[in-house]
Amino acid sequence: MTDPTNAAPRPEDAGGTSVPPGASASAGDRDAFARVRTEVAKAVVGQQAAVTGLLVALLTGGHVLLEGVPGVAKTLLVRSLAGSLSLDMKRVQFTPDLMPGDVTGSVVYDAKSAAFVFRHGPVFTNVLLADEINRTPPKTQASLLEAMEERQVSADGETLPLPDPFLVAATQNPIEYEGTYTLPEAQLDRFLLKLVLDLPDRDTEFEVLRRHSAGFDPRALAAAGIRPVLDAAGVLRARDAVRRVSAGADVLAYIVDLARATRQSPSVRLGVSPRGATALLAAAKAYAWLGGYDAITPDHVQAMAPAAWRHRLQLQPEAELEGVSTDGILRSVLQQVQVPL
Repeated sequence: MTDPTNAAPRPEDAGGTSVPPGASASAGDRDAFARVRTEVAKAVVGQQAAVTGLLVALLTGGHVLLEGVPGVAKTLLVRSLAGSLSLDMKRVQFTPDLMPGDVTGSVVYDAKSAAFVFRHGPVFTNVLLADEINRTPPKTQASLLEAMEERQVSADGETLPLPDPFLVAATQNPIEYEGTYTLPEAQLDRFLLKLVLDLPDRDTEFEVLRRHSAGFDPRALAAAGIRPVLDAAGVLRARDAVRRVSAGADVLAYIVDLARATRQSPSVRLGVSPRGATALLAAAKAYAWLGGYDAITPDHVQAMAPAAWRHRLQLQPEAELEGVSTDGILRSVLQQVQVPL
């Protein structure tokens, strides 16, 4: 069984029936996603699980919330991913004085045409890095709700579509609360995955220092040799291939049983919703496709469950006081629910 404590383990760790060589028309696109990992590794040491999670989100049209203490390469990871893609990327530093129009755009008066026109905001991009999203008030946070769910922005009576693919990668610091605004449940539910970036082990931290000692500059990714290896057409082709990954009735029933088990836990005030179950199904399909599988297995479900569900559970107040974590509850659920053979 894949270790369910990993946010998004490597595809080669999952079990299942592999697609025979040459049987998949998307083999070249899958190889391109593998090359993305190689490009990201030129700048980011470790964090393979987070890279997998970002690729899963890209394949499903979902969004990712990256959580970790300062200095674990959250921003660098997203910038490196964008550098390996032939996609447009914009970064927004969320601050307490940021306004909704600073994200989505606003109507301004154009003196040349003597008319009011809509000036597009940074959300009109393929990859939006929402840095420290919990540092801006709820009013500005909510400006992303329509964009994340509907892939569009409504302004001045018009609906403007966003580019496809569209990925929001938001970062937040879990230990600092002064000057921050907790994301509401409705916004958390818009994220397909919540990935936790932990502090590196000794060997990884040594490699980070070795690279910096050799002259690596995280502000100059071009010097690191990162080059685009995947374009929008490749992402959309791969997304179609992911939709064709099958799921047997026994695996679907397993996802339902896991979701229902979270709702029955005495430590949980609000368990996983049906939308959360569909999110896990989509993530498991993408995870299986990345590993070269044509059908998802319980291993794929178990691998993606923590990342897909950790932000969808609301704990009872007394459970929080006792130090119970959502990851701990999910580990318990994965151990207790019977796995289909």
